[in-house]
Amino acid sequence: MAVVGLAAGMALGFAGYFGGFGAFLLVAALGLIGFVAGKFLDGELELGDFFRPRERDGRRR
Repeated sequence: MAVVGLAAGMALGFAGYFGGFGAFLLVAALGLIGFVAGKFLDGELELGDFFRPRERDGRRR
């Protein structure tokens, strides 16, 4: 995972240097979308995780 983090950091650095702050934000946002999509495809996230209400003290409200 450290190598993946290094590659992502380098990509953000190149985008910031050559494309400016707007390109940096675009690359960061697309990277986040890709990360979430990868977690979803690996089965570590479910769509219901984003829409389910939170439970407090083991009870539902």
